[in-house]
Amino acid sequence: MITKKSSNVARKKRHLRIRKTVVGSAERPRLNVYRSNTALYVQLVDDHKQVTLLSARSQETGVKGCNIEAATALGKLIAQKALDKNITSVVFDRSGYLYHGRIKALAEAAREAGLQF
Repeated sequence: MITKKSSNVARKKRHLRIRKTVVGSAERPRLNVYRSNTALYVQLVDDHKQVTLLSARSQETGVKGCNIEAATALGKLIAQKALDKNITSVVFDRSGYLYHGRIKALAEAAREAGLQF
C-alpha cells in the first residue's frame, strides 16, 4: 500500500534548513509566521536573548476567516506594532511554508506598511 507523506513533515524539514541561516537580533528581529487551519500567527523574535518582542494573530485584525485578506491586515498590524517600538528592519522567517498565498500577502503588506526585509 502506498502511503502519502505528511506535508507538515516536509515543512518542518524546510523550516530547520531555513533556521540554520535566518537569525534575529535586537536590532533586526526575526519575523516568524505560523499558519493554522483557523488563524495566522506572527512573532518578532530576538534569537540572541531568546525573547519574543511582539506578537499578533489574524483574529486581532477584525477580518473574519483565515484568508489572504486577513493575512494582509495582519501584515499591516505587525508592521504598525513594530514601527511603534522603533523596529524598522526584520528578517523574514516563512517557517518552511511556500512563499505563496497567505504568506506572500502577509509579507508584502508588512513591506508596504514600512518594514524592511
